[in-house]
Amino acid sequence: MEKPKLALYWCSGCGGCEESVIDIGLDILKVIELVDIVFWPVAMDTKYSDIEAMDDGAIAVSLINGSIRMDEQEHMARLLRKKSKIIIAHGTCACYGGIAGLANFFSREECLDRVFKEVPGINNPHEIVPGTGSDLDGSKLELTRFNDIVKPLDQVIDVDYYIPGCPPEPKYILESIMSILEGRLQKKGWVYAERRALCAECSRRETKPETAHIHEIKRLHEWEWDKNKCFLAQDMICLGPSTRGGCLERCIRANMPCRGCYGPTGNVKDMGGKFLSAFASIIETNDEKELERMAESMIDMGGLFYRYTLPSSIIKKKMK
Repeated sequence: MEKPKLALYWCSGCGGCEESVIDIGLDILKVIELVDIVFWPVAMDTKYSDIEAMDDGAIAVSLINGSIRMDEQEHMARLLRKKSKIIIAHGTCACYGGIAGLANFFSREECLDRVFKEVPGINNPHEIVPGTGSDLDGSKLELTRFNDIVKPLDQVIDVDYYIPGCPPEPKYILESIMSILEGRLQKKGWVYAERRALCAECSRRETKPETAHIHEIKRLHEWEWDKNKCFLAQDMICLGPSTRGGCLERCIRANMPCRGCYGPTGNVKDMGGKFLSAFASIIETNDEKELERMAESMIDMGGLFYRYTLPSSIIKKKMK
């Protein structure tokens, strides 16, 4: 019998999600035995035209990682949606916008000017920035365009399932593929991760204070912290209370506070706003000058609270 077809595509992301597929380990042999991988540009010499020639719905499942930043990525996302029965947003960038989505705090022009004109060490005397066309030996080449904002995948196409994480735990990738191949379909919109917040499975949960009160904001490099004690009990910002679990607390076990890469739990609409509200409630002062001092001690408040989720938040981008 003809094997079900599997496709994988990489949009705007660091490549960690591509590696997370390999991190499945020997279990990837199970997948290869059951499917025909028809499109995986990072690993195979397959062409866009190969996908275009397929019948609609010919691909059983496509995993798309990375956020949507370029015209080319949006085109391929729409094409794979047309050719696939099931689309999975693979990784936090595809699910919520990811770190690349922090570009939404700036305009497209500001981003290009910063990268190609302003960064220290840049050598671009003619101040050339990427365009949408180029002349090469008398031939005109059409190039992909930077869109005005970064988008998560479901703002461009309909998404069936989500695997958050930066990168995701390989077990969730394997489970998502195998559940589809074995006909164990979850309800539309299912997130392959924990239902609860990270705090519920954190190894430091026994030391989490019943009512947390922060007196000052301590930065990681400024002092030596207790590796067995809840970060919130040590006046350090940890996004565990508003972050979905499932990461196996990789950062916590490395003695680093959670930064929210698994995105919000199911009952949260805006992760950054949720934690900012929660954080404001545990600051132990009502003095305006003290509050101002604490706020100024956070070098990049937007980057801290919306590090992974700005494009999928209520605000989506910087408003001017």
